[in-house]
Amino acid sequence: MQMTNQKQAQYDRGITIFSPDGRLFQVEYAKEAVKKGATALGLTYENGVVLAATRSNNQLKVRNPEKVFKIEDHLGIVNSGLVADGRTLVDETRNEAQTYLMTYDEEIPPPVLAKFVADRCQQFTQYGGVRPYGVSTITGGIKDGNPKVYQTDPSGTLNQWNAVAIGKGGQETQEHLEEEWSEDISEEDAVELAVNSLREGEEDIGVENIELAIVGEEDKYHRVEPGELEERGLE
Repeated sequence: MQMTNQKQAQYDRGITIFSPDGRLFQVEYAKEAVKKGATALGLTYENGVVLAATRSNNQLKVRNPEKVFKIEDHLGIVNSGLVADGRTLVDETRNEAQTYLMTYDEEIPPPVLAKFVADRCQQFTQYGGVRPYGVSTITGGIKDGNPKVYQTDPSGTLNQWNAVAIGKGGQETQEHLEEEWSEDISEEDAVELAVNSLREGEEDIGVENIELAIVGEEDKYHRVEPGELEERGLE
């Protein structure tokens, strides 16, 4: 029995060791960290992308950690999971975006940046002495008039979506997106859908608990403050 426990602990602690049934436990533990993170989503609309996440409303906290980040004027990222891991990964994506701009003299396409994020996460599932990123990301942007949304998880898996949700309320939020999203949805309706979908995942949240950004073809990256959400008729 003791030998069995020792072997199990070896699989649990070693990122480079597969269990007999082909699992990497450290990656699975990282995915559990994402499930405890803030609910976040990304969705495409006719001429752009909406990225949004929930945040705590603690009156004693002067500044909440960001969940939705600007990478370039045409590109943003929202994440869920370990906040510090997400911040570090965002810094790396910003550096990659600047490197691409200096190398090719053009803005980095959303799929290229999303693949960079996925590759970075995957690298940390292969080497000893490190642990996987405990964060899942949604990259959203528009280039040449084409809005795109991509999602990565701690294993480095990369998927393209029309609308996707992650985090602790991700399942309920995703179900609402599947019911309400359509290809010809307008910007105004997309913002409303994002807010309502987050409320499906986490009950009793107001606009002050929602962090939201629009990446549009004309206005580029635009952070929508709670007051603007209220002006749009969302309370």
